[in-house]
Amino acid sequence: MELKQIVTGFTGTENCTMTPITNGLINTTYLVEDHDSEEKFILQKINRQVFHFPEIVTNNHLLINKMLENGNYPLQLVNMKKTLSGNLMMNDDEGESWRMLSFIEDTKTFFKIPDLKTAYESAKAVGSFLNTVNPSDLPDIKIPIPDFINFEKRISDYQMSLQNANTDLLNNAEPEIELTNALLFLPQKWIEMEKEGLLPKRIIHGDPNVRNILFDKNSSPLAVIDLDTVTVSTILYDFGDMARSYTNTLDEDNGNAADNFNPQIYRTVKDGFLLYLKEKLTFEELENLDYAAQVVIYIQAVRFLTDYLNGSTYYSIKYPEHNLDRTRNQLELLRGLRKYLKDDL
Repeated sequence: MELKQIVTGFTGTENCTMTPITNGLINTTYLVEDHDSEEKFILQKINRQVFHFPEIVTNNHLLINKMLENGNYPLQLVNMKKTLSGNLMMNDDEGESWRMLSFIEDTKTFFKIPDLKTAYESAKAVGSFLNTVNPSDLPDIKIPIPDFINFEKRISDYQMSLQNANTDLLNNAEPEIELTNALLFLPQKWIEMEKEGLLPKRIIHGDPNVRNILFDKNSSPLAVIDLDTVTVSTILYDFGDMARSYTNTLDEDNGNAADNFNPQIYRTVKDGFLLYLKEKLTFEELENLDYAAQVVIYIQAVRFLTDYLNGSTYYSIKYPEHNLDRTRNQLELLRGLRKYLKDDL
């Protein structure tokens, strides 16, 4: 089945132009311009290597949009366009699943936080999203990626990689392994709190990176996008990942990072995040925001290091030491955060 046939299955016309969008990390994406209706859409092939059950992704998206529509949500929604036969997805001849989404005109995205205003507005947008999708009765949101926020398993996978890695990789990563092992205590409190039921289960975005926010020409947020990772877990994860991705002054590929943590952005992100959520969060959640930021950064370092020791089979790399550089970057970011929190490494 050709790409044009897939597009026609959604739009009903072959009079379309398809342009690849290459800045995504997971799904194959195209901008579709329907010249008959003069509308634009986003066409995506859902990556089954990451999302084994694409129907979970689309059903979650539908449920989230219904809550946002009914919740006085101030931002725009990305809606799914049904096929001509009324389905949310179309499968091609190879069994791959495709979906079509609405396109929001005149927007821009950032890959890094450019200033404090953008940091605050981005965190506020995510906080508004999380506040709206967490009513007293949660809908039936399914988990799209099993064990994605299972930190006990992340540590187990890391320890297994230490046992199985070849000698050259172990030698190359010796300083990073030493520091990672010295911090193995860090996620234990999180793991115990989850086991004891001290962290409420809430709907979270799962990937609240600034690149998943669309802005207008004045850099005001228009929409929180990419709902594929929406899941049910602790809201501390979303805050931790925002702290991780927003406060890094350098690209996470930079293995020579030094002082790459920005404390002003961290404080600003916390203020924006809490604007809508402070009254909703429990004492345990509020008390552990700083701790969560440390854990999420640490676990990302663990994931990069694990993949490096496994031969770089999960994250795409451009050179052999790519994942090791990413590990170094995250460990330096963690060092900066802990220094700021007066808990030096």
